[in-house]
Amino acid sequence: MGKPVVHWEINARNPSSLHKFYAELFGWKIDANNPINYGMVETGSPGINGGIGPADGEGYITFYVQVEDLQAYLEKAERLGGKVVVPPTEIPGMVTYAMFTDPEGFRIGLVKG
Repeated sequence: MGKPVVHWEINARNPSSLHKFYAELFGWKIDANNPINYGMVETGSPGINGGIGPADGEGYITFYVQVEDLQAYLEKAERLGGKVVVPPTEIPGMVTYAMFTDPEGFRIGLVKG
């Protein structure tokens, strides 16, 4: 069985300006009232919700795939030519995630299911 895409995010140098931009452009509800000021996006549609947060350097857009074992998938990605960017990391009360780049250098996220 396939693994679902469960989240997307935009990481930017100035995320608060993008909160306003996307809220006005698409009518999304964006709530950044949390300890890391990460804008949780509710699209108000049957699509996938996401987030807008700060970038560590250049901005990027990524999507997150839900898997049961983050480390196993990171190891598999490396065997297939990918590179680990963020090891399994827990943000208490929010999510446990990891990130890798694919062989072309695109950043992909994993979320523990």
